Amino acid sequence: MSLCLATSGVVKALALAGFTLAWTHSVEKTAWQEDWRVTADGLQLVQARVKGSGAGMEPPPEARLVDGWYQWSVDREPLSRIVLANSGAAGEWRICHDGQCRTISEIVGHDIGATITMSACNE
Repeated sequence: MSLCLATSGVVKALALAGFTLAWTHSVEKTAWQEDWRVTADGLQLVQARVKGSGAGMEPPPEARLVDGWYQWSVDREPLSRIVLANSGAAGEWRICHDGQCRTISEIVGHDIGATITMSACNE
């Protein structure tokens, strides 16, 4: 499977079956991470982590504190696409895979627009 990123008229395909989406909360300035799988049915959120809690980012009751991160498993249907808004208030979204993280701008090769759409590529 591949992950497709679409922004500012550019579509970039990344050959990977799983990735971590990472960002910094714009108000609390706290790290947030989500682990995703790319499947034939869409993008499947598997686990989420937040480094603390605060406005709009309270971990759910089932979250457990592990190495300074509140983390929890997620059981939801896959999504056909995810639209990310780029507020510019807390840095850029990052895609992490095999221990390496890159901003979406680095991945697509130019500054991103106001939104980024992620989906499983039609192969």
